[in-house]
Amino acid sequence: MEHELIIPNEGFPFKLFQFEGKDGNYVRGKHWHRSIEIFAVFEGKLTFYVNEEKRFLQRGEFILLNSNEVHSILSPEPNKTIVLQIPLKLFENYYIGGNQFLLFTHQKREQDAEIMELLKEMYEGVCEKEIGYEWNVQSGFFKLLYLLINFYRRQEIPKDLVRNHKKLDKLSMITSYIRDNYTKELSLEMLAEVFGYSPSYLSRMFQKYAKTNYKTYLQSVRLEYAFQEFVNTDHTVSEIAMNHGFPNSKAFSKEFKRKYGILPSEYKKGQKSAID
Repeated sequence: MEHELIIPNEGFPFKLFQFEGKDGNYVRGKHWHRSIEIFAVFEGKLTFYVNEEKRFLQRGEFILLNSNEVHSILSPEPNKTIVLQIPLKLFENYYIGGNQFLLFTHQKREQDAEIMELLKEMYEGVCEKEIGYEWNVQSGFFKLLYLLINFYRRQEIPKDLVRNHKKLDKLSMITSYIRDNYTKELSLEMLAEVFGYSPSYLSRMFQKYAKTNYKTYLQSVRLEYAFQEFVNTDHTVSEIAMNHGFPNSKAFSKEFKRKYGILPSEYKKGQKSAID
């Protein structure tokens, strides 16, 4: 799992883009960020895991992800999904109870269709760039913020969620370091020394707040990167394993089967059959 850094589109206070898993055969491992995020599916479908809960998104549906909410994404088939990431700071006048935090519901609302339409119009505006499009896109964005605050914001936030939010902020620095160094030998003891924690305390942080143990998390990061190379290149399993921190091809194949249910060789055969 990792903390993701959000960089807004130039000239706008948000980031709006088409989901990178649009071509299918894509897995995004556990991660989180301080920004509010919306995934809106216009074609195809996606599977989300949000705080260990499995959620299915079909055409015409969106999911609203809160700041520091741990999630992962499975995109086995081609899709058209628009993603909007909104910096948490934009909502600072609406924080609940003095905390640097607010919470939006995952439940459906009457305004869902209006949210989808606004996202569609905003994305088309950013892509087409007609004269004065910036104002029109901004107008849609501010209307969307109005809907979120008035119809999707939760008025009460459980104390345990506030606690998790703060701990994940601390874990953000650690997981960023892991992503930068995942190809190297990176034991729990080494990482704990870098950040000034005891190994046992760091292990508990991962287990309690990231909902996974350190070893499983590190392997998931390695597999996530290795999978992208595996499906997009003709490199051998041995080459991919070495490129992404696995000791050998056997270790990579073992993790691959644990995650996807089949061996890399079987996956390639299936892909080839689908093309033929």
